[in-house]
Amino acid sequence: MKLDVYFIDAFADKVFTGNPAAVIFTDIDDEKLMQKIASENNLSETAFVNLTKDTNYIRWFSPLKEVDLCGHATLASGFVYFNLINKDENEVTFMSASGELSVKRNDDLYELNFPKDNLIKIDLKDQVADSIGVKPIETYIGDINLFAILDSEDAIRALTPDFDKLIKLEGQGLIVSAQSNECDFVSRYFCPKYGINEDPVTGSAHTSLIPYWSERLNSKELVAKQVSKRGGVLYCKNKDTRVLISGKAVLYMKGEIELS
Repeated sequence: MKLDVYFIDAFADKVFTGNPAAVIFTDIDDEKLMQKIASENNLSETAFVNLTKDTNYIRWFSPLKEVDLCGHATLASGFVYFNLINKDENEVTFMSASGELSVKRNDDLYELNFPKDNLIKIDLKDQVADSIGVKPIETYIGDINLFAILDSEDAIRALTPDFDKLIKLEGQGLIVSAQSNECDFVSRYFCPKYGINEDPVTGSAHTSLIPYWSERLNSKELVAKQVSKRGGVLYCKNKDTRVLISGKAVLYMKGEIELS
């Protein structure tokens, strides 16, 4: 069996930036095989897209396990679909573990339409401080992740977390964020439980970040930057129950997986 695979740098306007994702369009549904492929790819996410007549399905696998929501690999899947699968389309909808998701092409931007996270304020400031070396101002738990607010962009950039301690925190991973002088807000995302110590640019984390900063800054439209080593820019809109997250993407590699 042979499978086409595409490596896409998402939330990037040039290669070697943003967040790399592997995208495979296939009708295979063998979870063990999907996980082996994702582990072999060794990227933060591999997306498997099954195009059918009535409903398109998408699943995402980290090197260690399947995840319920992934932004950058969904954006990458939309990029492949519009540029290499069906060049006549400018919008595609996927069914996923997190419900219906869509990607829309607007010139060189790819816009994700995702459900908004539900944040609950909790006091885990001491536990987070023990893991990242800095005490946050506020901490929240969302549907997926733990979320901490720090007092400055410099503090976000300077973090050197203890990943062994991060694994013990609540939630899938830890989002850290602060207001920025250059854009509206910055963030980083750590997810060692899923084999990703730091994710370069995390679309799904912005389902938490956008509603928080939209209320805090009193603005429905925001520009964000994830300040990982690779980095990426995200253009954000806050809606009633959804968030829109836009970014660019580039093709790094097209290849073929051969499974005997």
